[in-house]
Amino acid sequence: MHRLIFNRKIAFMKKDIDMLNGSIADKIIRFAIPLAITGILQQVFNAMDVMVVGRFADKHAMAAVGSNTPIVGLIVNLLVGLSLGANITIARYIGQKREEDVKKAVHTSIIIALLAGVIFGVVGLLIAKPLLNALSVPPEVLPMASAYLRIYFTGLPVVLLYNFEAAIFRAYGDTKTPLICLIIAGILNVVLNMYFVIVLHRNADGVAIATVLSNLVSSVTMFIILIRTDRIIKVEPKRLRIDPHVFRVIIRLGLPAGIQSAVFSFSNIIIQSAINSLGPDVMAASSAAFNVEIFTYFILNAFGQACTTFIGQNYGAGNKERCKKITRYSYIMDLIATALFSAIVIWFSASILGFFSDDPNVISLGVTRVKYITYFQVVNATMEILSGTMRGYGNSVGPAVITLFGVVGTRIFWVYAVFPFSRTFQTLLTCYPISWIVTAIILITYYFIKYGRKKEAS
Repeated sequence: MHRLIFNRKIAFMKKDIDMLNGSIADKIIRFAIPLAITGILQQVFNAMDVMVVGRFADKHAMAAVGSNTPIVGLIVNLLVGLSLGANITIARYIGQKREEDVKKAVHTSIIIALLAGVIFGVVGLLIAKPLLNALSVPPEVLPMASAYLRIYFTGLPVVLLYNFEAAIFRAYGDTKTPLICLIIAGILNVVLNMYFVIVLHRNADGVAIATVLSNLVSSVTMFIILIRTDRIIKVEPKRLRIDPHVFRVIIRLGLPAGIQSAVFSFSNIIIQSAINSLGPDVMAASSAAFNVEIFTYFILNAFGQACTTFIGQNYGAGNKERCKKITRYSYIMDLIATALFSAIVIWFSASILGFFSDDPNVISLGVTRVKYITYFQVVNATMEILSGTMRGYGNSVGPAVITLFGVVGTRIFWVYAVFPFSRTFQTLLTCYPISWIVTAIILITYYFIKYGRKKEAS
């Protein structure tokens, strides 16, 4: 009777995806497309920060916003990795039909988001200016960059809350609700950007305020939906507390994933410091180009997250054969989608960069970065699918350690051992594809050694 009641509660509505039964490929696409659109739109709205200050303030304000990108990425990626732990945990409990544990995981996730946001927000406020100084941000850019970063850290709890709420919906098979909430908040972000910068004549601090307010709207909207839903992931305010066991599971799965994401940002902080030493034009170009090239990453990352969530549910249900098919389908579709989207981004890169700046030198440098990064995104896709597969199986530590040494180690070596002998933007950018190739080779070797042996043993 208990199982029958549970099955009724998780009966998937038309907009949700049954990951445990039936076809696989079409469901992965249905899951990944809204997720990719969510990431792309999120970046479009973030790019409006750079675009608005670049067009209606000046390139110093544009550089100020861009110089914060690696720092924000480091903190947010670390904490959003925890939300992936919530995603895997909830998905696995759903696959195992453990209703009470699903509820505990949902409520624990909400509290983790708020507490982590507050703690890291306070720490961020204290170290914001020293971080920017360590990045060698030029004096003419530093005051605006500091103001932007402090405001962003103030709003970190609502940023994290949205990401954890989105992880809860995705674990259940719903990627559309987070997308709809993001669209609403994103439109508000664009309007507020224009208001603060054009009407009130603010610069970097204005777009930071707009970003925080829009995230507040999206997180509150998602919270209300979770309270009112009749699904198994329903939030009941009186049950909002941390369950010690579930907390440990989420941290065990999420923290390594967060570290894996954060090490990319950590290495980017080192690279950003080198970029800053090349002057405001390179800083502005790199900032604008990042907001173009990152679109391709959201495509490949969407299939990686789909792979993790699908495997999480099916591994929880004990269906290992289906897990292998999920990895295979995810990888093939990810490679195809990434290659196609990369070609589109490269083809239109100059035109898109023109929206950020009308300075020919900034546009030219931006195109250079887009090409160096985007040509090799298919290698990044390999890393995402293999890492996503292993996280779905519950192995988050292996990919994190490999990424730490492969990505961070290679990039640190390049910045300090190669770049000083050829201080050009092109030399610096070369560290991205090299670090991906090195890490992908190690990941592939690790994956087949670890899981190939399991296959032989079975």
